[in-house]
Amino acid sequence: MLEIGDKIKIIFMDGEPQYTNREGIVESINKDPWGLTAVRGTWGGCSLYLEKDLYEIIEKVKIGQN
Repeated sequence: MLEIGDKIKIIFMDGEPQYTNREGIVESINKDPWGLTAVRGTWGGCSLYLEKDLYEIIEKVKIGQN
């Protein structure tokens, strides 16, 4: 399960090929107006959508750091 503070690597972001292989720290996880789970982080200005994009967790947040 993805959590705020996790470090991730983007494998695929729908419609945003320039984000492939970018890494960053998850800063927020929210539902957007259409009910999709939007994840924002330090990888850039686009949200990662859990329902349609692919990512891998590189490092889990340690308890007490989020």
